[in-house]
Amino acid sequence: MRDGMRDGVAELGAAAALLLAWYDRHARVMPWRTAPAERAAGERPDPYRVWLSEVMLQQTTVAAVRAYFRRFTERWPTVADLAAAEDADVMAEWAGLGYYARARNLLKCARAVVADHGGEFPGSEAGLRTLPGIGPYTAAAVAAIAFDEPAVVVDGNVERVVSRLHAVETPLPASKPALVTLAAALTPAQRPGDFAQAMMDLGATICTPRKPACGICPLWSLCAARAQGIAADLPRKSPKAPKPTRRGIAYVAVRADGAVLLETRAAKGLLGGMLGFPGSDWSQDPAPAPPVPADWTPVPSAVRHTFTHFHLDLTVHLATLPQTAAPAHGTFTPRADFRPGDLPTLMLKVWQAAEPHLP
Repeated sequence: MRDGMRDGVAELGAAAALLLAWYDRHARVMPWRTAPAERAAGERPDPYRVWLSEVMLQQTTVAAVRAYFRRFTERWPTVADLAAAEDADVMAEWAGLGYYARARNLLKCARAVVADHGGEFPGSEAGLRTLPGIGPYTAAAVAAIAFDEPAVVVDGNVERVVSRLHAVETPLPASKPALVTLAAALTPAQRPGDFAQAMMDLGATICTPRKPACGICPLWSLCAARAQGIAADLPRKSPKAPKPTRRGIAYVAVRADGAVLLETRAAKGLLGGMLGFPGSDWSQDPAPAPPVPADWTPVPSAVRHTFTHFHLDLTVHLATLPQTAAPAHGTFTPRADFRPGDLPTLMLKVWQAAEPHLP
């Protein structure tokens, strides 16, 4: 790490003051956010909406989350409503948002809040950490934004801002502990929730990964990386290992009356608890596993999907089954009730590959 920004109290206080003044003028409008003016007038953020948005935003863009957040809060406006929801309904609403373990943990957490805390979220970072599915980042974000606790909130945007502000040249992920320490020093005792959101907004709109707009940044005069001409090069990242490729077979079976064979995947593992088509294992050499004996025909188009740690190539096999078919697992869904939009993205790709070849 280079000397970077001086770490005196005055400079750190100036950074927080400049950033909050900028946020008061330029805060992004979010359906889950209490605007700075509303907060100054005494309106308090709803912990349920803050928590829900933070879970949805993990590994997902704001643009993708907006519509999902609106649908969830219209259908389940309180944590008690969500806790009482059917698992299948929640998983269907989550379909397409990815990282499906989040949806399972969402239900576990909502039910714990209702059962163990009378429907009220704990008001501290430590208390939030006791809830299922809430890790260090989410606990800090909810504590800061919903309860104004001076918790240190560090996401990718904050890592980028802090690494540039202090000219931290150690590559991520090795530099993360140092960045958390530096972010903690920046976090003010007053308005920590607004400060956390201001850091996120700055990273998303000005201190962007490529071509940062340093000329209009409220922290330009304090930024060590800008002064050294290396802002666009930070944060440095260690090279990633190439992702391996796994293979598998997906079986799309349509009964003579048009009903589609679907199954609910096992609760644990990728796409756990989600609706999908029966299939083989995902490996280098998957073993065929048709759900019922039939004349299975591979369709011309394969499906490729990328998960966090590997690529997946699926061959799609299609069959038309008689009314008397009795599959080993899965159930038939009448075509009138079959909604492809309820499928996770991978399974929607499978259906889109198979549909043009249906009889």
